[in-house]
Amino acid sequence: MLVEHPGAVAGGATLGSRLREPRTLAAAGVAAVLALLVGLQIAASVSGFDGPLASLARDFVGTPKSMSVPWAGLVLALVGIATRRRVFALAAAIGIDAVWVALRLIDGKPFTVGNGPTIVLAALAIVAAVRWRGRERRDALKAVALGALLVLATKVGDVWLHLTSALRPTVLDEYVLLADHALGDPAWVVGRVLDVLGPEVYAVLHWVYIELPVAAIAVAVWQLRKVVTTGQWPSHYLVRTFLVLGLVGPLFYVLFPVVGPMFAFGADGHGFQVGNFWPAVMPPLDSNPAALTFDEFTPRNCMPSMHTAWALSLFIHTRRDVDGSRAPVWMRWGGAFWLAATVTATLGFGYHYGVDLVAGAVLCLTVESALRAPERGWGGFRIRLVGFGVAVFAGLLLSYRYLAVPMAQYPVAAGAIVIGLLAAVAIAFHNTWFATAPAPALERIATPAT
Repeated sequence: MLVEHPGAVAGGATLGSRLREPRTLAAAGVAAVLALLVGLQIAASVSGFDGPLASLARDFVGTPKSMSVPWAGLVLALVGIATRRRVFALAAAIGIDAVWVALRLIDGKPFTVGNGPTIVLAALAIVAAVRWRGRERRDALKAVALGALLVLATKVGDVWLHLTSALRPTVLDEYVLLADHALGDPAWVVGRVLDVLGPEVYAVLHWVYIELPVAAIAVAVWQLRKVVTTGQWPSHYLVRTFLVLGLVGPLFYVLFPVVGPMFAFGADGHGFQVGNFWPAVMPPLDSNPAALTFDEFTPRNCMPSMHTAWALSLFIHTRRDVDGSRAPVWMRWGGAFWLAATVTATLGFGYHYGVDLVAGAVLCLTVESALRAPERGWGGFRIRLVGFGVAVFAGLLLSYRYLAVPMAQYPVAAGAIVIGLLAAVAIAFHNTWFATAPAPALERIATPAT
């Protein structure tokens, strides 16, 4: 009679649990995403605007909301499949898009693209799940999930922006204007500079501003370029930070509703603005600020500046490759350009105040510290760094709301404190993650024994 070694049973059970755990987590994640989409769709339908499922349906068989996001999602998904399959998937997406473009033009509808990559992305998920096996299947499904999450995140974000205006009928721009005086009212300064520079500079900055997801995908593809050939995934990459920031940051839109200077103090306020000041004239500073009643459709999406947070995360991830080596010159300069152009656009277009950008930067550094180098665990160094970032972020928002008048009355001292806190978080971040070259951090893909 053969007696199995007890260790073999335990080892088998452990291996089985390790194989089942990712599947369980994946199933739970899919269920959570579906529940969120359904809930937001119901909320959107009750409120009278398009929900994420309706918008997604149009990406398949109607007129896509965005031309670039579906393609960005597909390109991200392609990092997990072999080159021959990539060529076939791209050809199929281009062909399907061409057919839909022709049908729209014949019907007199505007030119747009996006149906092809959406359909191919869904087809890749089905084919990989049903037909492919082993590492090829795992790599493909993980990459497809990242691409799909990028697309779905934009759908959820659109609905959330609508809900912020419905949930918060008043905005706190008068408080933020006072707090921003401590930084020298940068939105007014940069807005005037852009007026002088003319439409060409405006066009470039506008393109950079709206195509931030495309830049992020370019960086992510560069970080994940060796997945198929090596069978290894980096333990941390840009998409993770982007998604977590998109989940956490917008929650503060309803806690601290702000619409921005071009709306609250400019001609785009639809009659609810304090006056038509921005960017030519600085409005008088009111020592008795109050919540300002605003319209029901302008998003309250200023505090914190998520464009700043995302652009800063892109900049951070273009400093080094995933193996710890220095990134190529073109990548480092590209990340620096995108951050500088995004910051200039957020201020110069009147979308944000300077203090919004400071809050967004602190949020980015805090989230990045929580996610970066997971193999190092949650030791005291990470707890202190994340805790410090959370404390500074909370302190900034509370100061903007309850100490706005003193900040305007003593701008030099208040501005020095705000910039000093941002600098302290940035220095702590750099000393923790960039002072020395880290060891390569790759997530090895387990291959079952045969």
